[in-house]
Order: sequence, then structure tokens, then C-alpha cells
Amino acid sequence: KAKATFSDSLMESFTNPDLKKIISKINVLGPANLPTAERERMCFDCSLCFLSNMWSQTWNNIYNLMIPFPDKPNVDVMDTMVAKGYNATHMFRVAEEFFTSLGLLEMPPEFWDKAMLEKPTDGRDVVCHASAWDFYNRKDFRIKQCTTVTMEQLFTVHHEMGHVEYYLQYKEQPVSFRRGANPGFHEAVGDVLSLSVSTPKHLHTIGLLDQLTDDAESDINYLLKMALEKIAFLPFGYLIDQWRWGVFSGRTPPERYNAEWWAYHHEYFVSFILQFQFHQKLCQAAGHTGPLHKCDIYRSREAGAVLEKVLKAGSSKPWTEVLQEALGTDKMDASPLMSYFEPVTTWLQEQNVKTGETLGWPDFNWVPPVPEGYPEDIGKITDEMLAKQFLEQYNSTAEEVWNAYTEASWTYNTDITEANKEIMLQKNLEMANHTKIYGLEARKFDTSDFQDESVKRILTKLSDLERAALSEDDLIEYNNLLASMETLYSVATVCKDQSTCLPLDPDLNKIMAESRDYDELLFAWLGWRNASGRELRSSYKRYVELANLAAKSNGHTDNGAFWRSLYETPTFEEDLEALWKDLEPLYLNVHAYVRRALYKKYGPERINLKGPIPAHLLGNMWAQTWSAIMDLVIPYPDATQVDATPAMIAQGWDPKRMFQESDRFFTSIGLLPMPPEFWNKSMLEKPKDGREVVCHASAWDFYNRKDFRIKQCTVVTMDDLITVHHEMGHVQYFLQYKDQPISFRDGANPGFHEAIGDVLALSVSTPKHLQSIGLLDKVEDNKESTINFLMSMALDKIAFLPFGYLMDQWRWKVFDGRISSSEYNKEWWNLRMKYQGLCPPVPCLRWSLSKGTHSILTMQSILFDKNHLFLKVYLLFLVKFV
Repeated sequence: KAKATFSDSLMESFTNPDLKKIISKINVLGPANLPTAERERMCFDCSLCFLSNMWSQTWNNIYNLMIPFPDKPNVDVMDTMVAKGYNATHMFRVAEEFFTSLGLLEMPPEFWDKAMLEKPTDGRDVVCHASAWDFYNRKDFRIKQCTTVTMEQLFTVHHEMGHVEYYLQYKEQPVSFRRGANPGFHEAVGDVLSLSVSTPKHLHTIGLLDQLTDDAESDINYLLKMALEKIAFLPFGYLIDQWRWGVFSGRTPPERYNAEWWAYHHEYFVSFILQFQFHQKLCQAAGHTGPLHKCDIYRSREAGAVLEKVLKAGSSKPWTEVLQEALGTDKMDASPLMSYFEPVTTWLQEQNVKTGETLGWPDFNWVPPVPEGYPEDIGKITDEMLAKQFLEQYNSTAEEVWNAYTEASWTYNTDITEANKEIMLQKNLEMANHTKIYGLEARKFDTSDFQDESVKRILTKLSDLERAALSEDDLIEYNNLLASMETLYSVATVCKDQSTCLPLDPDLNKIMAESRDYDELLFAWLGWRNASGRELRSSYKRYVELANLAAKSNGHTDNGAFWRSLYETPTFEEDLEALWKDLEPLYLNVHAYVRRALYKKYGPERINLKGPIPAHLLGNMWAQTWSAIMDLVIPYPDATQVDATPAMIAQGWDPKRMFQESDRFFTSIGLLPMPPEFWNKSMLEKPKDGREVVCHASAWDFYNRKDFRIKQCTVVTMDDLITVHHEMGHVQYFLQYKDQPISFRDGANPGFHEAIGDVLALSVSTPKHLQSIGLLDKVEDNKESTINFLMSMALDKIAFLPFGYLMDQWRWKVFDGRISSSEYNKEWWNLRMKYQGLCPPVPCLRWSLSKGTHSILTMQSILFDKNHLFLKVYLLFLVKFV
């Protein structure tokens, strides 16, 4: 019998019967909550526009449409944060304290000095998308984030700081190892922290929640909200790289890009799995007993020690070894995620049976492609001492070069101008040239008889030149394509009239999350796609050509195959598919439940109880998380809803306070505090000087072993509080592995970083933790509160899973040629239909590439190319529960 592949493992998790059940149940139960008149107005075959996310990858923004128990209190600590005077810096300090409470590293001075923690107010354009940066000098690590004082942004801050913690932990690794153990680890680390940070217990602990409501209804509300984010994303996360691998390998020609997309994002899928595996292990280390969704690892140094071990390794070992040493298993496993959502799974089943729901939607017959082979090692020098001397030189010079590029990238992301863009591109060329010089030298070594496994591993990593394999002209064109597309994404606006134009962050995102007006949601959803994507088709087609050219120059069949190689698992595609099959039942239940709630809200003309959900009604521009619509789906409205935002505002929290609270969380479990550089350089909230920034929360490692930052436009909300913990989880990862060789300063796999960030959020988001930090007055321990809590978590975690999965399915098929450029959009929506059960709000969008409709896949396929983050998050959502 053939040895199981990584893709087999993923498929095993994705096809887990229990997970499949909850996915089916959440799929149909939502519309069942809508009034009959509105339910009957919905079309059956393709109305993906109702999920309040631009890409329907998470559905938490429509949580308010399907809150299972609307009368139960909703946990949102934003008001408390505002009342307590939180600002961006404070939010990052909160996140740093979370890490140091675990015994992890504090943010270095460079972080605080150089990070962009909020959107600049000087008018410059910046990339606001939160991100963590490693500048490869073992001291400079930053976060770029247009932080605003909200609970969601607090969570993002923690997430991004999780990346920085990862950088700090592996910064002493050789530069080639300064990554996650596989491409999903970084996201898993960031997200696993959010699982703690977002708990009512944690919000209460840090003073953002006055009292904790602990009952079954509140738990269901919470878990459904989490499912709308986590479970809804799973099929999306799985399918996205299926598509991309196909494109890169040539199996999907340009003319079938769109068609194949709709038939399938793997880093996020991987990270979604990993974060729950991590969370379960950290909770065990913290001595937690009881339901997993109530676990808050804040101040548990035992949990911090487990996490630290993962972070320090970076990518110096195969991710399976990192996982084995930390968790006692080398396999990704969806069962911790299932355990986390067990109360809401049972509740969803009961609700769907009660209303006679149909689980699922018409499927496609699809079998994952056979994994591509990998290039063989090349080399003729057999002297191991020469290899070590060579790598010492590489490590010291790489730190300087990577740091210079990261600094330039940080400057551009926190001040988007053409001048800064040109400096960044020049530094990128210098870094590529450095990589090419040392990579070609690395290929001259024959490592077959070397005794030092680290030396062999670094040389193998270094031998893959990645984009540096391109000619200088091609590389300049490639970098300009990415920068231009990312700039368009960051600065695009939708105009209501000549005088009122709305940017994505915060205006359009606010509409998607808070509006319940069908036409206004359609205006934001479609308008942003037309504004951001109209010019991208030819650019993206050329990008695919250049990415494939670079991949083939490094011995890969296409760029998708190169991305998959980062997981160092021959069976990666099969493993992803298997994981999705494990998770799909859970997602189907979340989908059904949400669909019923949307039916009650929007009626039968717009919601069909046996069809897909329109993608713009789920509270998120991309329908990747659905927690924003918790008010519509809360299982027990009278039971507690975990939302620390009001307490945060009432207590005067600001972004800095949120980060300080996160920092205390980490130190409470024996992890490292954020270093001075973090506080001095991070961008913890959106700058008020008018400059454009990338607001998306992110953690940054500056590769100097002391500068780690978070960039986040933090707002005082519970969601941002969790994000703060998540981002600080990344920073904690940076801090832990900062002394690894630079090549090992990364997560054990690309999903580890996100899982680490999010596993902490699993504790932070518990009512117990929120109460412990003063953000909940009391914790209600009953079925209703539990179901509410788990529902909110499901809207966040479960809703995201298919989105994270399908994104890379699409991209892989684009890269291998199975999806042609003329069918980008068609195949994108085929995958959204297959895995997420979503369709576009305008029928022609499913098939047409005219009138700007290519923009539907803008964010997923372009913005995160560098780190292919969606598959990371897919895996982190799974691993963080272990």
C-alpha cells in the first residue's frame, strides 16, 4: 500500500464524519431562522452574496442574523476599551503582557520604535493589512497594523504579536530556518493565542469584561460565532491551493482558471487545524479542566514552555518533528477542533432536525491530483567544515540584507508612497541578488554524508532560490506587479457620489459587518470588487507566468508545487483533503444554521434553504469569518454572549492597553515580554496623520534578534483584543526562535505561526479569562451560555475553514494550468459553491470576467502571495485545538 501523503492527511481531517456533520448543520440552520416570506424569495442555484464577507471565506459578520439566543448578553468589550482609554499602543502592550505571562519574550525596543501600530495621520498611503515583520537582523521585529480600539483589533494585535514572538524565538537560528516549521505554523501560532484572548474569561481577567455569563445558551452563541469564522472557512481554505497547484503545474490552462476555481487556500487550512491542536496541548499544560472552548492559558508558564519549544525551533526541523516533540504526534488532527465545538455541534444537529433542514448542496466529483515530485539535491563539495563556514557567512550577511528589506517593506506598509515603494523594490532586488549568490553556492555541496542535520537542512532550503531565480528584468517586473496589485487593494475606494468615497478599512468593512440592508451590502461588496479588481486580470495572468517561471527554474513543476514543497510532506494535497472531509460535517451544520437565520432576515426571494448562501450577507467582505452576524444567529439570546467590547470601552481601553494586556497574558504563562523595540516601533493603531497604511494586522520580525513589531489598525473591540493576542503570539514566536540561524526563523510549517497566535486567543476569548481581566462581571456556567460562546467561536473558526481550504485549491489550479485566465472567476465561484456553499449576489459574476468581475478573487490570490496565508490559517484553525 502506498504511503499516506500530506494531502491524504488533510483529506482525512477534512472528511472527518463529525466535522462534516457540523458543517452541513450550520449550513442549513442559518436560513431556517429567517421568515418564510424572505426564505421563499431566495434563488436556489447561485446567490453567494449574503454572507457579509467579500469572499465568503468567513461568515461571522452575519452572526447578528442568526444568533441562536439573542436575549443572552453579547460579549463585546470595545466600549470598555474605549472607556478605559485604550489606544493602539496599549493594545499591543496588553498583547505583550499576554505573551510574557506565558514566560515568552517581550517585544524588543526596535518593535516599539519602528512598528506601525496605527494608521499614519500624515496622509501617506500605507498597506493597512495587519502583518508581522522580521527584519533578519535578530533585533528588529515589527508589526504593521492600522489598529483601532475594538475587541476584534485587540485579537488581531495578539495574533500579529504571535508572529513577532515566533520571530524572536527563532532569531538565533540560521537565516534559512527563520520561518515557521511549515507554511502553516506561523498563522497557527498567531491564531492559537486568539483562542485564549477572545474568551470571556480572559477579557474579564484583563479588566475588559465586568462579569462572566456561563450558561449553555451563551456558550452556543459564542461557539456559533466561532464556527462562522472557523468552520465556514475550512472548505475555502482547502480549495484555494487545490486551484493554485493546478495552475502552477499546468493542469489548469489560463482559459480554465475561473472554471476550475469554482470546482476549490492551504496555509490557512493547515493553520486552522494546527491552532486547535496547539490549544488543546497548551490547555493541558495549563492544567485546564472542562470544555476546551473555556480554556484561557493566560499566566500559565507551563503552557508558555510548550509554546516556546515550538517557536524556538523555527523551521530548523521538519514540521512533523516539531509537532511530535511538542504535542506527541506528527500528524495533523481535526479532533481537537471537533472537541472545541462539540456543544454547538450537538445543538446544531438538534436544531436542524427540528426544522427539517437539508444538509449540504450539490457536489462535484473531484479527486486530488497526484503530488508532484521534488527536485533532487545538487552539489559536489563534500567538506562539511567548508559548508559550516559558508553558512556562518551567509547567516551574518543575510541578517543585514533581510533586515534592510524588511525595514523598507515596513516603511512602505506604514506609509504607502511611490518613493517608499521604489526603495522597497530596490531592497527586494538586493535581497534576491544575495539569495541567488548564496543559493547557487549552496547547490555545490553534496550533503549526503554530512553529520549535522541542521547544515543539511539549511543548504537544502538555501538551494531553492525562489523568486531570485528570475532574471533581473523579470524579477523587477514580478515585484512591480505584486506591489502595484497590493497598492491597488490597499487604496481602492468605492464612491457613493463625487464627494463621498469609502476605503475598505474601516468604512466598507464596517458596512459589511454592521449593515443588515441588502442593497447597501451589495453596494459595498460589488463596488469594492469593481474598484479594486477591474485592472488586475492581465497583471495577475502575467504574475502567474513569472511565478511559474521562477518555480520551474528551481526544479518545481509550477508555483503551486513550490508552495506545497514548503510543507515537506509528499502527501500534502491528500492530507488536506482528508482533513477537510473530517471538518466538513461541522461546517455543513454551521452553514445550514446560518442559512436559516439569513432566511428569516432576508426572505425566500434571497435565501433558498436548499441552496447556497449569497456571499455578501455574512458580515465580512470575503465571507471568511461570520462572527459579525452573531446577533442574527445567537442560539440563546437570553444567555450570556461573550463580548468584552462594551467593558473595554467603559474602562477606557485604547489600543496600547490592549497590547499591554496581551503582553501580560504571555508573561503570565512564563513566556517572554515584548521587548522595548516592540513598543517603540510597532504601529498599534491607525496613524492619524493622513498617510495611507496597510491596516491588516501583522507581526514583523526584523531579523536582528531584537526588533519585533506589530502593525495593526487596532480598535477597542473584543475581536481586536483577540487579534492583538494573536499577533503578539507571532511576535512571541519570533522572540522564541530569534537565536536560531536565520533560515530557521519561521514556524515549523507555514501553519504553525498562525496556530500559535490563535491558540492563545482560544484562552483569551473564554468567559473565564475575560472575567479574570475585568472584562466580564461574571461567568455563567450553563448549557445556554456555553452554546452561545461556542457558536460565536464557530462563526469565527469553523466558518473560515472552507475558505482557507478552497483559496489555494484555486491558486494551485491556476498555477498548474487547470484554470485558464478566461475562467478565473467561473472556477473561483465553482469552488466557493463546492466547499463553502456560497454564490455571488449578481448571477453573471459566477461566469463573466467582464466589467471588473475578476476582482472577486483579488484579496485572496494576490495580497498574500508572499506567505500564501490562507492555507496557513486553515491548518492553524485545526492545530491550535490540540
